[in-house]
Amino acid sequence: MRALATRHGVAPTKSKGQNFVTDVGTVSRIVRLAGVQPGEVVLEVGPGLGSLTLPLLSAGAQVVAVELDERLADALPGTVAEHLPAASDRLHLVRGDATGIAGLDLPLEPTAFVANLPYNVAVPLLLSVLRDVPSVRRGVVMVQSEVADRLCAPPGSRVYGVPSVKLAWYAAARRVGSVAPTVFWPVPRVDSGLVGFERREPPVTEASREDVFATVDAAFSQRRKTLRQSLAVRAGSAAAAQAACEEAGIDPTARAERLGVADFAAVAQALGRAVRT
Repeated sequence: MRALATRHGVAPTKSKGQNFVTDVGTVSRIVRLAGVQPGEVVLEVGPGLGSLTLPLLSAGAQVVAVELDERLADALPGTVAEHLPAASDRLHLVRGDATGIAGLDLPLEPTAFVANLPYNVAVPLLLSVLRDVPSVRRGVVMVQSEVADRLCAPPGSRVYGVPSVKLAWYAAARRVGSVAPTVFWPVPRVDSGLVGFERREPPVTEASREDVFATVDAAFSQRRKTLRQSLAVRAGSAAAAQAACEEAGIDPTARAERLGVADFAAVAQALGRAVRT
């Protein structure tokens, strides 16, 4: 990876959250954990110098690689042609910002999402892929260790919060591994974690996803307060928030970290009914 970077005159950029993996064992483990199958279409965001792209192609996948950095996008096809010439036709490079993936023209419909995500946009990027690329059914992503814990946390956990609930709307997630800083260039000051997910149907509710997520945001904006208090502004009053919680079968004196995604969906539905009446 360092030799490739030198050849193409590129280096990791902190502003873009770039940390390139230089250990072949790590990227091979990620591909194995993701269960990539020959012929499967895999979405990769931020392929960088291709350290994960090459093992994905070696597994026989069609890889849709979305890269924002023009220097890296220019270099990637040549890297694949040099190291895996027979797989060149299975690399589909898309230039653009994956945080706005709905506006990108993906040439194929991916069924898996496998990526080393930039630390600074990992959560919104993962959620945008699940929202805007419904063909993605499962995946493994590498994120900062603390973020991995939050994404996979169950209700009641100390680190359970907004990312936990919003990911749970789309998928069942679990932590599937840890990655030491020493496998990256440059070496970050934090450990990384691997998050595996399987898409599932969201909770049955009359509320829209947007209303459920707005309810989640409101509830956690004052996480030490009871739902009666934290949802007062969204409901119109503390009394209305209490009534909505009671209609949903939720204790209005509970705090946000005690509710699962289905509970938030029920509260959002009750709040919506209160507004309509």
